[in-house]
Amino acid sequence: MTSWLPPHEIAVNIPGFIDAIQVIFSGHTTSGGDMNTLRLGIDGISQATPLDTFKTSVRAGHSVEEIMQYPIYSGILAGAGWQWVNLAWLAGGVWLLWQKAIRWHVPLSFLVTLALCATLGWLFSPDTLAAPQIHLLSGATMLGAFFILTDPVTASTTNRGRLIFGALAGLLVWMIRSFGGYPDGVAFAVLLANITVPLIDYYTRPRVYGHRKG
Repeated sequence: MTSWLPPHEIAVNIPGFIDAIQVIFSGHTTSGGDMNTLRLGIDGISQATPLDTFKTSVRAGHSVEEIMQYPIYSGILAGAGWQWVNLAWLAGGVWLLWQKAIRWHVPLSFLVTLALCATLGWLFSPDTLAAPQIHLLSGATMLGAFFILTDPVTASTTNRGRLIFGALAGLLVWMIRSFGGYPDGVAFAVLLANITVPLIDYYTRPRVYGHRKG
């Protein structure tokens, strides 16, 4: 078992490097301190997600440049910690593609459409709309692209239909995040895109040659 230290920004007692390694694996420092001493006055950590912070701040009249100076973003790509979560999901998605467990059509069209819409929106309104890296590396973007939208039961069954389905979901995610009432929007985008699957499949069915219509 391991014990994890609180962030330095809120820690009362900050151990050195050797003490930090020691307390993680043993629960005690080399000088006789323990985890309870290091966690003094801290019961837990809670904060809004980067997307929620962004939407709330924009509605409050703050510019994107001001928002990106918040500690939750720390001058990095998409908010403290969230880019690594999405990069981990991306790595898992690439592994699924390599294993041929999923097809590339939906993830690619989803991410390209989301990135394109986010880029165009940010270029036209950089003071109120999020930059493309925030959309791609925050929230459930990569989770939705590789693990939710690729569900073979609810996604389109044709290759052209999968491209349309993924693109529609990417457009909906950007619209909900930018103009809707929810900070993320991946779940709602997936549900709304799923509604259109029968229609997409109907118009993207491959033509059957050698069969005469009755």
